Amino acid sequence: MHNNFKKLTLVAAVTAAAFASQAHAGGYQVNEQSVSGQGYGHAGRSSNVEDATIVYGNPAGMSFLDRAQISAGGTFLNVKTDIDNASATRNGTPVHPDGSADGDIVPGKLIPFAFYAHPVTERLAFGFGVYAPFGSETDYEENFVGRNLGNYTELTVMSAQPTVSYRFNDQWSVGAGITYNQIEGELHRQVPTTANPASDLDARVEGDDAGWGYNLGVIFQPVPETTLGLTYRSKVSYTLSGDFSATTTNDLPGLPGIPGPVPAGTEVRQSDAELDLTTPETVNFSITQQMTDNLKLMAGASWTRWDRFNEIRVADPNNPSGDPITFEEQDYSNAWAFAVGGEYQLNKQLALRAGLTIDKTPTSDEFRSARIPSDDRRIFSVGAGWTPVDNLTVDFAYSYLTERSTKVDQEREEINSPIVSTYTADYKNEAHGFGAQLTYRF
Repeated sequence: MHNNFKKLTLVAAVTAAAFASQAHAGGYQVNEQSVSGQGYGHAGRSSNVEDATIVYGNPAGMSFLDRAQISAGGTFLNVKTDIDNASATRNGTPVHPDGSADGDIVPGKLIPFAFYAHPVTERLAFGFGVYAPFGSETDYEENFVGRNLGNYTELTVMSAQPTVSYRFNDQWSVGAGITYNQIEGELHRQVPTTANPASDLDARVEGDDAGWGYNLGVIFQPVPETTLGLTYRSKVSYTLSGDFSATTTNDLPGLPGIPGPVPAGTEVRQSDAELDLTTPETVNFSITQQMTDNLKLMAGASWTRWDRFNEIRVADPNNPSGDPITFEEQDYSNAWAFAVGGEYQLNKQLALRAGLTIDKTPTSDEFRSARIPSDDRRIFSVGAGWTPVDNLTVDFAYSYLTERSTKVDQEREEINSPIVSTYTADYKNEAHGFGAQLTYRF
């Protein structure tokens, strides 16, 4: 028989702790690996065993599934950005007076995922998943006023994860997986070469790499109504290798060290390029509490070691001087995120969900840039799971994200050059996430 008073006390204590703590998260991390989890704000990410997406949430949870199943879907993100009071200077003089700052810098994106979980025995299970753990894109218009600091940024990480889980008894289960991760990155900006903006060069860096990581998980059920989950995902280190090029944007009589005339579109610089990047390790803890036969509540906390992301330093491996092609300080700090949510089983076919996530960007006020201009955020989510027949569930979710208004006040001194560029603007971001997922049980 349920002890409702104890359950309510436990959930209230966890919820109070979550809201009383200072919440941190954000950066370029992607949370869209489960639409069923999206509906309750991913509050029970490592403890709520709903479907095959637990392969990502907590590999230990696969051994709690009663049969093989596949879950696949995606979330479409529609991000809106409002930019006000944008201005730029070069060596203290206003520049690009005809420049624009239209906003809506993040194109709409569909973030897909697919997972398969297969219980082999009552204790042993295997699984596999494909998903995106990290990613970011900002794409400003061609005439962007802050184009000397950065006008295009894209980072994409895709992971493949084979996983195994073993359940010791009714209370304890463990799981582990390895991840093969492919990363691609691209950076654009207009590089000033003289005091005259007409001589700016269109500079582009792109590269890719692959790396290995791992994840570990444990689930503990002290009583059948209470599930505790803990998951650790390792860091992954990359050296993105690719190309750097710089091209004239206008017809020029000449450039420093390059006699003219130089037609527009001329590639005046080209080299190999390398960028060292480490995606951070994360730890997630959550609790799922079955309050009644129809209602369960969840709460969770995630920690991300963002202080690994200190800088963007792109170098030419063949340059004996060691001077970087580009250098941008980031100075991220470690971050926490907290979520609470619940699910109500309205009837045998329909489950209703809702959740709230609070997180704070790891970016600092001093080094916040036009590339990732984010700040503190709140995410409100609702969702539903419809099971028309026993072996098929369709999940839907909607999330609204709102960020605190923030300011970018960026300064950049060109390498081996007396030119100093600045960009200042006020940002306000919001996003809508629309998710759909199909789970089939064999």
